[in-house]
Amino acid sequence: MAAILCPPSSAFTGDSSVSLQTHLFFPLLRLCQTPTELKQVHAYAVKTGIFHALPVSSRILTVYCNPDMGSLDYARSVFDQIPQPNSFAWNSLIKRLVDDHQSHSALLLFKQMLTASSAHPDNFNLPCVIKGCAKLGALSEGKQVHSLALKTGLGGDSFVLSSLVSFYSKCDDLELATEVFDRVCDKDLVTWNSLIDGYVRCGKIEVARMLFDEMPERDSFTWALMINGYSKRGEIETASEMFDRMPVKNVVAWNAMIHGYMKKGDIVSARRLFDSMPERNLVSWNSMITGFEKLGAFKEALEVYERLFGEGEVPNAVSLVSALSAVSGLALLERGREIHMYVKKHGFSLEGVLGICLIEMFSKCGEIESAFSIFRDIRRRKLGHWTAMIMGFGMHGMANRAIKLFMKMQEKGLRPHSIAFIGLLNGCSHAGMVNEGRHYFELMRSEYGIEPTVEHYGCLVDLLCRVGNLEAAKDVIDQMPMRPNMIIWMSLLSGCRKFANIEIGELAAKSVIELDPGATGSYVLLSNIYASVGLWDNVSKLRESMRRNGVRKEPGCSLVEYMGSIHEFVVGDTSHPQRDEIYAKMNEMKERLTCAGYVPDTSQVLLYVEEKDKEVELEYHSERLAIAFCLINMESIAPMRIIKNLRVCNDCHNVTKLLSSIYNCEIIVRDNSRFHHFRNGSCSCMDHW
Repeated sequence: MAAILCPPSSAFTGDSSVSLQTHLFFPLLRLCQTPTELKQVHAYAVKTGIFHALPVSSRILTVYCNPDMGSLDYARSVFDQIPQPNSFAWNSLIKRLVDDHQSHSALLLFKQMLTASSAHPDNFNLPCVIKGCAKLGALSEGKQVHSLALKTGLGGDSFVLSSLVSFYSKCDDLELATEVFDRVCDKDLVTWNSLIDGYVRCGKIEVARMLFDEMPERDSFTWALMINGYSKRGEIETASEMFDRMPVKNVVAWNAMIHGYMKKGDIVSARRLFDSMPERNLVSWNSMITGFEKLGAFKEALEVYERLFGEGEVPNAVSLVSALSAVSGLALLERGREIHMYVKKHGFSLEGVLGICLIEMFSKCGEIESAFSIFRDIRRRKLGHWTAMIMGFGMHGMANRAIKLFMKMQEKGLRPHSIAFIGLLNGCSHAGMVNEGRHYFELMRSEYGIEPTVEHYGCLVDLLCRVGNLEAAKDVIDQMPMRPNMIIWMSLLSGCRKFANIEIGELAAKSVIELDPGATGSYVLLSNIYASVGLWDNVSKLRESMRRNGVRKEPGCSLVEYMGSIHEFVVGDTSHPQRDEIYAKMNEMKERLTCAGYVPDTSQVLLYVEEKDKEVELEYHSERLAIAFCLINMESIAPMRIIKNLRVCNDCHNVTKLLSSIYNCEIIVRDNSRFHHFRNGSCSCMDHW
């Protein structure tokens, strides 16, 4: 090739005519295989003056418009050097712009062609322009191009009509799409598929099925369209039937079935299908990771994410977002840090959803300062980043920091989303800032016109209950414009347990049971209220009611992440490989607690037994086992991070505060209510209830 690219200068100079030079040039251009070779040929064309021959310049431009041979900017610069581009040149650049997702620029170029050149629309550039309109969802502009096609006599061209069917379908104007479709004499597969795709996307699967049945022939794309349509509509049985009938199954159809099963919540079928796929693409992996995460199967989501690397696949932003959400669900900080390192190493942008998910992940893993560091490092923050950070401060009870950040967001001219107010109210609730909480609840409506949702009312009720304003909390519930949910009634019930209000507590418990007869939490909290005032007959009746209705108390469970593994503990657990060491440490903890003046709080033990037996019941709660494990295995300088499925009881809260002082360690507990940061014998939360 090098010899061909360096011909004697006489090949382009001397007495040879331009036509002879052109005749020699085209075979040379066809031999170009790399951008460097193309630029050498281009240079010779410029040097010898034949570049200005329109056939030569337009052919050079066409090769530059191949993405493998040059950048779009370079192709545009070559185009600008052509004095009077012909239709061939205009078409090449318009097509490249549309293919490079710069459809707006393609439309402007097409307008320039119509107004500032002698080139005319043809059946090559019109389909490209129509495709650009479809990508932009530019219905009005597309209709203008359609009118132009009719005026120029191209309205009956099969390529133009097929493009218009696709355009109107993607713009959800199915009436016009069908009208154009009926005018196509020789309908090819692309035309049929375009119309079916439109009906599927608009949820009109019955019409799509009629078209499918009428088709003279179908390809894999046709079958995949229908399977995807049925799957998205939740008709997984019909989708499965079509999948079984599909002659040659492509990866798109497999992915559609996996998505359908995940949407239905059928994890077993989705996994079985995924494992039996002959080939997978990244969409397949992401469907599994995202599906598991949405269904709360966080461990399974992370298992698939890690398996992805083992099979040589490279994750994209979608994979990382779903993996981070799964990490947040389990509060696995080390896993989250690994994903963060991968994001940094491979240069993923944090200015979109990925940055929001990282802020949420660190917040939910108890690393609020790391979350704030991520937030500060994002140069062009969007509303989602501000909202995620406000939510993070709120869940950690850092109301003042949440309010300060909210005020900065206002200064930036960003209009807060309703979720930001949930973060503010949540923070005020955990900090006991009643006046501030009420202020922001009213500000949301008065200044921003945001009507409170059930979540906002829940935060306000929680705030009032935490400071003992139970009557005010009940008034808020009575005046709500929507039906209170379980969370709101449980907040009221929790407040009644703390302040021993039997009357309102019984009302709240009854309301919870009406919404969900199997809600164990309501029975437990009401039992706590009865037990705290010594009404043991009521406790017994409630426990009998639980047995009669088949309601079982969910056992306490605590998780600890250590050395890449998750260690799980339940009350009285003896299954851990280190159980002997753990129980030896528990005895040591007991002795040191006694020396520190610890007195057990047995008010929440739901057993009418001797006080000594109640104390034994408390000793083996799951978080204490988790703390013993951490004391054995972890360095004292590293914070212990424990995730509990239930609320931490009063006694364990007091014990954990003492242990943080006795062992000079930091303990972070995330229960199903909030974060508790224990250090030097104190806890960051305002109180515990």
